Amino acid sequence: MATKAFLRVSTLEQDTEKNKVEILQFANVKKLGNVEFTEEYCTSKKHYKDRKLGDLLNTMERADVLIVPELSRLARSVGQILEVIKTTKDRGITLYSLKENFCNNDNSISAVVTSTIFALVAQIERELISLRTREALYARKVAGVRLGRPQGRGKSKLDPFKDEILKLVALKVPKTIIAKQYGSTVPNLYNFLNRTREVEG
Repeated sequence: MATKAFLRVSTLEQDTEKNKVEILQFANVKKLGNVEFTEEYCTSKKHYKDRKLGDLLNTMERADVLIVPELSRLARSVGQILEVIKTTKDRGITLYSLKENFCNNDNSISAVVTSTIFALVAQIERELISLRTREALYARKVAGVRLGRPQGRGKSKLDPFKDEILKLVALKVPKTIIAKQYGSTVPNLYNFLNRTREVEG
């Protein structure tokens, strides 16, 4: 069993020494042995898997222990924090968070409530993102910005063969054969011909 601790700071001014002392004291009380620290300075919104935390989790094995000063140090979103909790539990890694008095293997009321609250907040977070997206789209619509795909004739992979295709059509070659010849489908061929007639009409 190996005991690891993860410390993430979002500003250079944050001091991790106090966290280290608290983690070492906790590990001593729990008789978890020596603690190996991983520190990360991070202000970006990179996914935890692309940061030092992801690398750390990849090296950990079943029965290992991971200690953090608080759950918010794991990631920048509730969804990712929940993912870390689930990942550690599924892999048999014991996760402790000192501030919340949380353990992913603990079935106490405190641990259950913490997980439930985080799950609820994650759902609210997703709904707020969806709401902000809808509001932004509505604001653009009110401002007269056209939404959706641009109207008008789009490009077709049949465009370079337009003259050849029109000649084959004039010769009454079956559409299935023409479509197959140019690696297309019959519906796409009809769409191409209709757009061509509209432009030339």
